[in-house]
Amino acid sequence: MTDKTLTRMDLSEAVFREVGLSRNESAELVESVLDHISDALVDGEQVKISSFGTFSVRDKNERIGRNPKTGEEVPITPRRVLTFRPSHLMKDKVAAGNK
Repeated sequence: MTDKTLTRMDLSEAVFREVGLSRNESAELVESVLDHISDALVDGEQVKISSFGTFSVRDKNERIGRNPKTGEEVPITPRRVLTFRPSHLMKDKVAAGNK
């Protein structure tokens, strides 16, 4: 594994090179797409990107957890969590990169 991280700047640079928009327009386009995805998730919608995967929000109930150091039981409050399920194509692509 590498320590490389894909950033918003990297995405906007890729849009700049591939599509030919200006750097500012490319950055605005990336921000707009990410905003739409975020807004949909906040509203509880699923975001399905073909050949990539599905982002969704799950509600988790309150439960009792345990502090691993002390063994003390601690209540874990209910919360919403973001989940991602990669598509089969994405799984295959990632697995092929491990060879």
